[in-house]
Amino acid sequence: MKPTSLFTGAAAGLTLLVSLNAAAADVVSPSNQFWWPDKLNLDQLRAHDAKSNPYGEDFNYAEAFKSVDINALKQDIEKTLKTSQDWWPADWGHYGGLMIRMAWHAAGTYRTADGRGGAEGAQQRFEPLNSWPDNVSLDKARRLLEPVKQKYGRNVSWGDLMILAGNVSLESMGFKTLGFAGGRVDDWEADHVYWGAETKWLANDKRYKDGKLENPLAAVQMGLIYVNPEGPNANHDPLSAAQDMRLSFGRMAMNDEEIVALVAGGHTLGKAHGAKKGECVGAAPAAAAIEDQGFGWKNKCGKGNAEDTMTSGLEGAWTATPTRWSILYLSNLMSFEWQKTKSPAGATQWTPTDTSAANMVPDAHIPGKRSAPIMFTTDMALKKDPGFRKIIEHFLANPKEFDDAYARAWFKLTHRDMGPRSRYVGSEVPSEEFIWQDPIPAVDYTLIDAKDTSKLKVKILKSGLTIPQLVRTAWAAASVYRDSDHRGGANGARIQLAPQNTWAANDPKELAKVLKTLTKVQKDFNKSLSGGKKVSLADVIVLGGAAAIEQAAKKAGHNIEVPFAPGRSDASQTQTDVESFAVLEPKADAFRNYYTDDAYGSPTEMLVEKADLLTLTVPEMTALLGGMRALDANTGQSKLGILTTQPGTLNNDFFENLLDMSTVWTKSSTSDGVYEGRDRATNKAKWTATPVDLIFGSNAELRALTEAYASADGEKQFVNDFVAAWGKVMKLDRFDM
Repeated sequence: MKPTSLFTGAAAGLTLLVSLNAAAADVVSPSNQFWWPDKLNLDQLRAHDAKSNPYGEDFNYAEAFKSVDINALKQDIEKTLKTSQDWWPADWGHYGGLMIRMAWHAAGTYRTADGRGGAEGAQQRFEPLNSWPDNVSLDKARRLLEPVKQKYGRNVSWGDLMILAGNVSLESMGFKTLGFAGGRVDDWEADHVYWGAETKWLANDKRYKDGKLENPLAAVQMGLIYVNPEGPNANHDPLSAAQDMRLSFGRMAMNDEEIVALVAGGHTLGKAHGAKKGECVGAAPAAAAIEDQGFGWKNKCGKGNAEDTMTSGLEGAWTATPTRWSILYLSNLMSFEWQKTKSPAGATQWTPTDTSAANMVPDAHIPGKRSAPIMFTTDMALKKDPGFRKIIEHFLANPKEFDDAYARAWFKLTHRDMGPRSRYVGSEVPSEEFIWQDPIPAVDYTLIDAKDTSKLKVKILKSGLTIPQLVRTAWAAASVYRDSDHRGGANGARIQLAPQNTWAANDPKELAKVLKTLTKVQKDFNKSLSGGKKVSLADVIVLGGAAAIEQAAKKAGHNIEVPFAPGRSDASQTQTDVESFAVLEPKADAFRNYYTDDAYGSPTEMLVEKADLLTLTVPEMTALLGGMRALDANTGQSKLGILTTQPGTLNNDFFENLLDMSTVWTKSSTSDGVYEGRDRATNKAKWTATPVDLIFGSNAELRALTEAYASADGEKQFVNDFVAAWGKVMKLDRFDM
């Protein structure tokens, strides 16, 4: 498909691969991934190494941010907003609209399916986001803020600064925000995120399967944040645009009211830029010449900025007061009849049919010049779609409710990827707790000590539950955590609540039995305690896994202690948004040899994806998978990959038997995705396995680790590595530690 008119200029000069010059081509060698494209790529697990961070791995950003005078910081930002620069003049003398767009686009990449995207990490600084067609000229916003960033240095991250700049912009223009939370830790390299399979900007030919947008994607075209403002593929149809908006915003955790509030609130301020033809705009930052120093999308027509700015291709403002908060967007949308027109760049937009509106909006740069207000096709969707229109009419009749809805939706948009409220830092954190923050009650009792813990482990092991049952339950509780948006984990014991207690990966029948037993152990133990001590079910679940692993290691001749720190609490069903939590359901979990057709990658790719969401290194992933197989921890008690005759014993049998050359592996003739291991001499069946088992013998890097753990001196190291990796997963959500 051709790029839509909206982004013709932005896409000009953008390519997915920057051509190498002849000299460079002579010295650059193709990568292994080039020669063997089907080779499992493990680079994702090596990203964001501490060695990339100039502040070092011991730097505590949350503590650093606490030292900042946030009022002084906001004053510095506001001064920047009102100080127009000749190299990029401010619209109406105020950069607020630009900064709001920057903050929106930083946060708006968040998607619920895998928790990827969002403002934390400040990924907008890196490719591909830095050079996306939808992010044209946002490099200018960050350049404007650079003096502020330099002043505060490591004490204010780019992630926090970009979102706070959006807040200060709103407040500077008369809107009262709900508050602000710091704590976004910056990344120092681009994240590994699947943004779609298309190889051309603005294409969408590969993200729709049977008419449905592919998971985990949320944007409808490659290089867009949400939807095309001209409608699907620039069809200029408001009703189909409304469908795209519900789909895309919905996958970013927004309902109808939040969609309307965000669009209406965002378009109350600022303007769109499409004053010149697309061919006027140069290359994106990633493709710009080295002397441009990352300054992208240079406009060679006219002044190249101010009244000659080209960004989206749409041109104009929505209201007559684009630097002051008002109800005018809503009133304009509903009061006027609108007709399609063309911007100077050739994009289709809408203007009032009423000629009296022709001079409503003052020009952003030329004194005395005035124009009609504009609307996008996505704006018209709010008027034409019956559901959206009802909300618009209510907001128009109740302006204070509109203000409140926008404040809440904006706060959610800009904080959704930060995880629970306990991670928030700063003096402007709202006192109100929201259900989308996955609230967990505070611990208001005395925690058990080491002596109590030892007694409790004995009671758990005498409860009649098996080692595999205890391991499976603890893993099911903790491993749902994903570091992409800091959601999930054992804390809260939500595994006992809907929807987690019915997930197929968790073996609901077995889970119910285990939880019933552990709950009785917890209650009986709490009755025996004195001095205000208690233990939560969440802690009992994690401790049960630890006790089981210690027993399994002992059976293999290893005396080890699995680290355990009490302090988890139990959430209630009313504190759990069932619909919101449903997106955390595992579509694949290689550590349990669980895979469904709904997974968005192959079994081995999902192994790496799961490991990445759990912040595992390649060795940690290897040790955990081998240990889980030894402990018989598969979903449904499947024997796939259980390459041992002693299941429930923490030994290195998985690695030894995978390397055993007396075994020949072939694809099963009866079961897809299953492999059979037979004795090379007798052809007798010995084992069954899946791709995520065999990859540890097939992939050269993983085989090297398998060989290390399978060696004569490797079992002790394997046990220690497994315990360390297990402990890491169990406390990923312990933000209190």
